[in-house]
Amino acid sequence: MKEERRKHLINLGLWTWSWVVTLAIATFGPIFIWEDHKALTTLAIITNLSNGVLMILANRKLFNHYDELERKIHLESLALTLGLTIIVGLTYSLLDQTNLIPFDAEIGVLVGFVGVTYMITLLVNRKRYL
Repeated sequence: MKEERRKHLINLGLWTWSWVVTLAIATFGPIFIWEDHKALTTLAIITNLSNGVLMILANRKLFNHYDELERKIHLESLALTLGLTIIVGLTYSLLDQTNLIPFDAEIGVLVGFVGVTYMITLLVNRKRYL
Protein backbone atom coordinates (compact mmCIF):
# COMPACT_ATOMS: atom_id res chain seq x y z
CA MET A 1 0.00 0.00 0.00
CA LYS A 2 2.72 2.48 0.99
CA GLU A 3 4.85 1.41 -1.96
CA GLU A 4 1.97 2.08 -4.36
CA ARG A 5 1.40 5.54 -2.86
CA ARG A 6 5.11 6.27 -3.15
CA LYS A 7 4.97 5.24 -6.80
CA HIS A 8 2.03 7.59 -7.43
CA LEU A 9 3.78 10.46 -5.61
CA ILE A 10 6.97 9.99 -7.62
CA ASN A 11 4.96 9.83 -10.85
CA LEU A 12 3.13 13.05 -9.94
CA GLY A 13 6.42 14.70 -8.99
CA LEU A 14 8.00 13.77 -12.31
CA TRP A 15 5.03 15.05 -14.33
CA THR A 16 4.93 18.24 -12.25
CA TRP A 17 8.62 18.95 -12.85
CA SER A 18 8.21 18.05 -16.51
CA TRP A 19 5.37 20.58 -16.75
CA VAL A 20 7.47 23.25 -14.99
CA VAL A 21 10.41 22.64 -17.34
CA THR A 22 8.23 22.74 -20.47
CA LEU A 23 6.57 25.93 -19.17
CA ALA A 24 10.01 27.51 -18.75
CA ILE A 25 10.99 26.43 -22.26
CA ALA A 26 7.74 27.78 -23.74
CA THR A 27 8.19 31.04 -21.84
CA PHE A 28 11.89 31.72 -22.36
CA GLY A 29 12.63 29.73 -25.53
CA PRO A 30 11.24 32.39 -27.89
CA ILE A 31 13.29 35.06 -26.11
CA PHE A 32 16.63 33.35 -25.53
CA ILE A 33 16.84 30.24 -27.73
CA TRP A 34 14.92 30.48 -31.02
CA GLU A 35 14.10 34.19 -31.34
CA ASP A 36 10.33 34.22 -31.93
CA HIS A 37 10.21 31.26 -34.32
CA LYS A 38 6.42 30.67 -34.42
CA ALA A 39 6.53 26.93 -35.17
CA LEU A 40 8.94 26.20 -32.30
CA THR A 41 6.96 28.41 -29.94
CA THR A 42 3.72 26.64 -30.90
CA LEU A 43 5.36 23.24 -30.42
CA ALA A 44 6.69 24.27 -27.00
CA ILE A 45 3.25 25.50 -25.90
CA ILE A 46 1.51 22.33 -27.14
CA THR A 47 4.14 20.22 -25.35
CA ASN A 48 3.56 22.20 -22.16
CA LEU A 49 -0.21 21.79 -22.46
CA SER A 50 0.19 18.04 -22.99
CA ASN A 51 2.46 17.74 -19.98
CA GLY A 52 -0.09 19.69 -17.94
CA VAL A 53 -2.84 17.25 -18.88
CA LEU A 54 -0.61 14.29 -17.99
CA MET A 55 0.24 15.97 -14.67
CA ILE A 56 -3.49 16.30 -13.91
CA LEU A 57 -4.03 12.63 -14.74
CA ALA A 58 -1.15 11.66 -12.43
CA ASN A 59 -2.72 13.79 -9.69
CA ARG A 60 -6.06 12.05 -10.26
CA LYS A 61 -4.39 8.64 -9.93
CA LEU A 62 -2.91 9.71 -6.60
CA PHE A 63 -6.27 11.04 -5.37
CA ASN A 64 -7.98 7.80 -6.39
CA HIS A 65 -5.48 5.97 -4.22
CA TYR A 66 -6.48 8.01 -1.13
CA ASP A 67 -8.89 6.67 1.45
CA GLU A 68 -12.21 8.43 2.13
CA LEU A 69 -10.85 10.74 4.83
CA GLU A 70 -7.88 11.87 2.74
CA ARG A 71 -10.19 12.55 -0.21
CA LYS A 72 -12.50 14.58 2.03
CA ILE A 73 -9.58 16.64 3.35
CA HIS A 74 -8.25 17.34 -0.13
CA LEU A 75 -11.69 17.98 -1.62
CA GLU A 76 -12.52 20.58 1.03
CA SER A 77 -9.12 22.19 0.57
CA LEU A 78 -9.53 22.28 -3.20
CA ALA A 79 -13.06 23.70 -2.93
CA LEU A 80 -11.92 26.51 -0.63
CA THR A 81 -8.91 27.20 -2.82
CA LEU A 82 -11.04 27.37 -5.98
CA GLY A 83 -13.58 29.70 -4.39
CA LEU A 84 -10.97 32.00 -2.89
CA THR A 85 -8.97 32.06 -6.11
CA ILE A 86 -11.98 33.11 -8.16
CA ILE A 87 -12.96 35.84 -5.70
CA VAL A 88 -9.43 37.13 -5.12
CA GLY A 89 -8.45 36.75 -8.79
CA LEU A 90 -11.44 38.70 -10.09
CA THR A 91 -10.94 41.37 -7.42
CA TYR A 92 -7.25 41.60 -8.33
CA SER A 93 -8.13 41.96 -12.00
CA LEU A 94 -10.77 44.59 -11.24
CA LEU A 95 -8.26 46.57 -9.17
CA ASP A 96 -5.95 46.54 -12.18
CA GLN A 97 -8.67 47.46 -14.70
CA THR A 98 -9.83 50.40 -12.60
CA ASN A 99 -6.23 51.51 -11.95
CA LEU A 100 -6.63 51.27 -8.18
CA ILE A 101 -3.29 49.48 -7.97
CA PRO A 102 -0.15 51.10 -9.42
CA PHE A 103 0.97 47.94 -11.27
CA ASP A 104 -0.38 45.38 -13.69
CA ALA A 105 -2.10 42.31 -12.30
CA GLU A 106 0.20 39.38 -13.07
CA ILE A 107 -0.99 35.78 -13.29
CA GLY A 108 2.07 34.63 -11.35
CA VAL A 109 0.75 36.37 -8.25
CA LEU A 110 -2.52 34.47 -8.58
CA VAL A 111 -0.68 31.16 -9.10
CA GLY A 112 1.30 31.85 -5.93
CA PHE A 113 -1.96 32.64 -4.12
CA VAL A 114 -3.38 29.28 -5.26
CA GLY A 115 -0.37 27.39 -3.91
CA VAL A 116 -0.31 29.17 -0.56
CA THR A 117 -4.08 28.90 -0.13
CA TYR A 118 -4.12 25.18 -0.90
CA MET A 119 -1.22 24.54 1.46
CA ILE A 120 -2.87 26.47 4.32
CA THR A 121 -6.31 24.93 3.82
CA LEU A 122 -4.77 21.47 3.59
CA LEU A 123 -2.88 21.99 6.87
CA VAL A 124 -6.00 23.36 8.60
CA ASN A 125 -8.19 20.52 7.33
CA ARG A 126 -5.63 17.88 8.31
CA LYS A 127 -5.44 19.31 11.80
CA ARG A 128 -9.25 19.44 11.98
CA TYR A 129 -9.83 15.86 10.83
CA LEU A 130 -6.78 13.96 12.06
